[in-house]
Order: sequence, then C-alpha cells, then structure tokens
Amino acid sequence: MISTLKNAFKDREIRNKIWFTLFILLLYRIGANITVPGVNAKAITQVAQTGLVPMLDTVTGGGLDNYSIFSLGVSPYITAQIVIQLLQMDIVPTLVEWGKQGEVGRRKTNQVTRYLALVIAFVQSIGITLGFNALTQMGLVKNQTPQTYIEIAIIMTGGTMLLNWLGDEITDKGLGNGISVIIFAGIIARFPAGMYDIYKEEIVNTSASDRWQGILFFIAVIVAILLITQFVTWVEQAVRRIPIQYTRRATISGSESFLPLKVNVSGVIPVIFASSFIVTPATILMAFQKNHGDAQWYKVLTTIFSMQTTPGVIIYTLLIVLFTFFYAFVQVNPEKLAENLQKQGAYIPSVWPGKDTQDYVSRLLMRLSTVGALFLGLVALIPQLATNFWNLPSSIGLGGTSLLIVIGVVLELSRQINGLLMKREYVGFIR
Repeated sequence: MISTLKNAFKDREIRNKIWFTLFILLLYRIGANITVPGVNAKAITQVAQTGLVPMLDTVTGGGLDNYSIFSLGVSPYITAQIVIQLLQMDIVPTLVEWGKQGEVGRRKTNQVTRYLALVIAFVQSIGITLGFNALTQMGLVKNQTPQTYIEIAIIMTGGTMLLNWLGDEITDKGLGNGISVIIFAGIIARFPAGMYDIYKEEIVNTSASDRWQGILFFIAVIVAILLITQFVTWVEQAVRRIPIQYTRRATISGSESFLPLKVNVSGVIPVIFASSFIVTPATILMAFQKNHGDAQWYKVLTTIFSMQTTPGVIIYTLLIVLFTFFYAFVQVNPEKLAENLQKQGAYIPSVWPGKDTQDYVSRLLMRLSTVGALFLGLVALIPQLATNFWNLPSSIGLGGTSLLIVIGVVLELSRQINGLLMKREYVGFIR
C-alpha cells in the first residue's frame, strides 16, 4: 500500500485526483460540523444518546452528532437508488427501456433518481426533526412552528443534494465511487472517538479491581478488528476465474484469457442498502412517537426497524443477504454478458454460446452470491448480536458494518490507483 501511494504521487494525473478527492472530503467535513440554524445546540448531546443515532451516522456519514447541514448524508440518494433499481426489474416499462439504452438511458435514470432523492430527503428531514424534538426534554427546535420545520427541512435537503453533487465530482474528477468515499470518510472521522469511548467505558470509568479486565477487553477489541480486517480483505480479493476462448484470435501457447468474477460480486453495496432500508422507516416512526408511542402497532414496527433488538438485527441480516443476490445480478447481467461474448467471438469452453452461457453464468452467480451473502451477513451480524447480548458499546455492534464499508472502499481505491499506474506504464512503453 505504501509503495502504491509513493508511485501514485509521482504521477501528476493521479496526484491531482488524490488532492481533489481530499479537498472535497475537507469541504464535507467542514459542512458536517455546521449546525442547522434554528436548532438548540444543547439538545444535540441528548439526541446523540438515542440508539438510532449510531446507525444513522453509519449511513449518513457522521453529520448527525452536530445536527449539521449534512445530517442526512447520502442516505436519501441511496434509498432512491434502491427504489429505482427495484422498479427496473420489469415493473415500470419506461425504466426497463431506459436500462437498455446505454449511456443515454443511464443519464435519464440518474435524473429521476435525483428527483426522487430530493423528495425522500425532504420527508426524511422533517421526520428526523419531529422525532428528535419529541425525544428531547428541552426541545431540539427553538421556535416550534410549521414554518421553522419547513426551513430546517429545506436546509437539510439542500445539504443532501450538495453532498450528492460533491460525490459525483469525486467520481468524475477524483478517485473511487463518490458516494462510497463520503460514507468512508464519515466512518474514519468517527473511528478515534469510538475507540476512545470504548477505552473510557472499559478502563477509565471502572474500579481498580476491574481495570485489568477492561484492559484485556480493549486489547481483545483491537485484535478482533485486525482479524476481521484480514478476513474481510481476503474474501474481498477472492476471484473465480472463468476461462474464455476466442474463435477469431490466434492463441499463443500457454496463454489463457479469463473472465474474473469476485466471490463477493456485490461488494459493500448490500450493506449500505440494508442499512438505509432499516434507517428510513425508523426515522419516519420517530415522528409518531409523541402521539402514538403507546400504540401496539408502533411498538411492533419500532422493534422490527431497530438495531437494538434481536428481531431487528435478524431482519437487517436478511436484507443484506437478499440485496447481495439482487445486486450481484445488477452488477453482472448474465444476458448482456452472454450477448457481449457472442459478439466478440468468445465462448466458455464446454458451454454453448447464447442461452447456455447465460444459464451457466446465472448458476455461477448464485453460488458465488451464496458465499458472499453468508460472508456479509456474518460480519455484520456477529458484532451486533454481541452488543445486544452483553450490553457492549453500540460502536462495537456497528463495527462490522463499518469495517465492511471501509475495507471495501480502500480496496476499490487501491485497484483504481493500480489501474491508473498500469495505464501510465503502458503509455510510457508505447512512447
């Protein structure tokens, strides 16, 4: 990694991309510390103690602790992407047709996704403000009038759309997927504070007799993080190579072509999707707590959409598994893959081109996604169950989800930098 960074900074193009990405992230972190006007700053600490805040911060990127203009983060855009991609599964003919139009269709779909994200952000901002205002005794909103709530919602919605634009700028002119990089930056920014909270709770705030037990626990947490990091990195880099042969190309003896498919084809996107899918209903439910907090339907829904309960954790894990299978077929479309191979005069040995190739790739994707889904589910589930059963700090429970996102983004950035370096070497060789 160190040698890769050294080589990256030697290349002007890559160096400019790195500095541009860091500049955008600096702007994001500045905005994440600007509190929304009209909010009682003293109530933010009380709001931050609610169980929903750590989960929201994982998806939004860490701006909720200060109730900043970036409090919603990129969560509304992720939710909008989920809805649009579900509708493209032969539900809305127009969206299905756009999916077949290449770059033009992609631009149309992105435009609709942004409009939907705008609506979701406005509704979600009102829900969060009403819910958190009901949770605090001193009141989160200073002047509790409909006009004030609308103004706060407009500011938070504008912050979300600005953050989406910054993410697009990172994707176009910087390194990595902008949305994932922003979430990654929010997690990294909160990591030192999370480790200090564990240290303070297990070592500083304990009696002298229990201090050694706290020290051992803190060391065990660090060792667990290192082991999980190693395991996640190993699985994320695992690849299944499908041999490919070409009918129109002379084959050199000893050389082969491969179609690489990752064991975890979906990457960290299912984790982000599942987190957003849990957070959005939980956010909306907060607006009903004041008037319907004792209602049975409210208690049931709160239990389902909560990461502090065992049913909520199980549903969250099932969502990760389902989104893993769903997004694997979005990432690798077997029909288009078989069609492209046939156009290039390529085929998989012992498999007929066309429909047989499509079926073969579909079966392979199902097997790979099974392994990937179990892997993502276990890494996200085990720390959360440990938190719920042994009353550990909430930051540990969400540590599995955070690590998946961080490692996935770092590996993607590393692959992109290596690809740019390889391109530079090829260009130098040609010259």
